Amino acid sequence: MTETSPSDSGRIAFLGLGHMGEPMAVNLIKAGFDVVGFDVVPAAVEAARGAGVPCVDTAVEAATGAEIVLTMFPSGEILLDAYRGVDGPGLLESAPANTMFLDCSTIDVAQAREAAELALAAGHRSADAPVSGGVVGAEAGTLTFMIGAEDADLEHIMPLLEVMGRKLVHCGGHGAGQAAKVCNNMLLGISMIGAAEAFVLGEKLGLSHQALFDVISTASGQCWSVTTNCPVPGPVPTSPANRDYTPGFAGALMAKDLGLALNALEHTGVAAQLGPLAAQIYRKFADEGGAGRDFSGIITDIRGRSQD
Repeated sequence: MTETSPSDSGRIAFLGLGHMGEPMAVNLIKAGFDVVGFDVVPAAVEAARGAGVPCVDTAVEAATGAEIVLTMFPSGEILLDAYRGVDGPGLLESAPANTMFLDCSTIDVAQAREAAELALAAGHRSADAPVSGGVVGAEAGTLTFMIGAEDADLEHIMPLLEVMGRKLVHCGGHGAGQAAKVCNNMLLGISMIGAAEAFVLGEKLGLSHQALFDVISTASGQCWSVTTNCPVPGPVPTSPANRDYTPGFAGALMAKDLGLALNALEHTGVAAQLGPLAAQIYRKFADEGGAGRDFSGIITDIRGRSQD
């Protein structure tokens, strides 16, 4: 743990108070950090205020006077537009010199590096730190942060990340956090499809969910998609399957992340087969009603397409 106190970090502008952002901001406030929030969705602002997050009327207002601008946005395009400004001043123009721009969104690696270049050119500092762990991890402060930053900037952001997360991995320079995230989530999407297919096959072969779980969870097929986010109700009481696949990590987000992985695969020329197939499967799942369901709900699609 770092020995820096919350007061040393100065004001934090927390932009993006959705399902992940709100509990992350709340944890910072509980730890004593000076946080001011904003979201373009009025309902998100209202919910955040109800949870104890002070909010202002615009992102620019939040960034003005902040020492750290933390963003949790849906896409890289939104991030870049916010940095530059579209119909008025952008965040980079509005923030004091040498502000730390810490982006915790999940975006394209190239966009993350472009955002860092823009921040540095404007006289600021930059780091990307996408997260893994879902809403449960955000609420519990047990997220994994994959950090792309210069060594000299780590001391400034670690006190925040230590409050919001349990595992902090410095993956390299600018964009490296996004690179690690896209690799991790490509594997996650693949493994959940495999877990779902295994449980549907087990059903067809007459196995109970509990019996198959007891084997997989202690054998060579063991994976997070089974032991933590099990796609069938029962064996893991906290998994979304026990809440009719209420996310969790929504199918739309998995489709988005696999799209980012697909871009990276094409850009790098990797001869991947399962990643592109997983991207195709989750895109169809999201487009056909699974966008708002937990990504483990892919099992219902597999079950529905299976022969009786």
